[in-house]
Amino acid sequence: MKNSSFLPYHDGPSFFDFLNKHHPELTPCLNDMSGKRMTTSQEVSLSGIISSLPHGTTVLALKYQDGAIIAGDRRATEGFQIADRRIEKVFRIDDYSAMAIAGAAGPCIEMAKLFQTELEHYEKLEGVQLSCEGKANKLGQMVKANLPMVFQGLVVMPLYVGYDLKRKEGRIFKYDITGGRYEESDHHSIGSGGKDARNTMREHYRLGLPEDEAIRVGLLALYNAADEDVGTGGPDLVRGIYPTAKIVNQDGITDVPEERVRVLFETMIAQRRRT
Repeated sequence: MKNSSFLPYHDGPSFFDFLNKHHPELTPCLNDMSGKRMTTSQEVSLSGIISSLPHGTTVLALKYQDGAIIAGDRRATEGFQIADRRIEKVFRIDDYSAMAIAGAAGPCIEMAKLFQTELEHYEKLEGVQLSCEGKANKLGQMVKANLPMVFQGLVVMPLYVGYDLKRKEGRIFKYDITGGRYEESDHHSIGSGGKDARNTMREHYRLGLPEDEAIRVGLLALYNAADEDVGTGGPDLVRGIYPTAKIVNQDGITDVPEERVRVLFETMIAQRRRT
């Protein structure tokens, strides 16, 4: 049952719309701290520093027999330098949703946190969760709101995975910079190494993969992307840094243990050495 009598300022159940109306300075658009549109000189000044901001690189998702796997490498870059070796790019959004981000690291992480709050806010006010498709649509609206920043180079590209409780399957959604939402039937990857990761998944993917094999294919795709793309971080055996992955299915969101990831990568490396 909807609790419409408790909606703040009669703005509806969307926390993102509430921010847009009452605190536009907190939303992802070209505003200064007062919430007013930036002047041309401010925009030019902003564009001059964007090239030095950390950028996240390669993330991917693929379906398996019970749901979907979503994974990403850990590297953030500033031009040709490594800005961070341990950045998190894969986020739990709610009980049945996860997203991964590629693009300008700061705005990407902010969008993930705002998306988490948006869904929590909706559920508390409406008493029910948004459908899987409704969540995907809401994320598209947030990406669209970021369009003014795209023209300054602050691109935010999410990859969304949800478990559809009605369809009893995992679903994968990708987006363009205008907020356009597109559903992928099997797998997808975005970021600087996205093409290389997609090539690997295209070669090794098949319908109805068991969980272990789906995780292996996803990590292999990241490994091959790191081998070809300087912006994608592969397994760092010295520092003990490995890509992260989450399982999305009817039981919710589960992190793939780091030890399991480490063993899979060590096996891959051993196989490469023999060939």
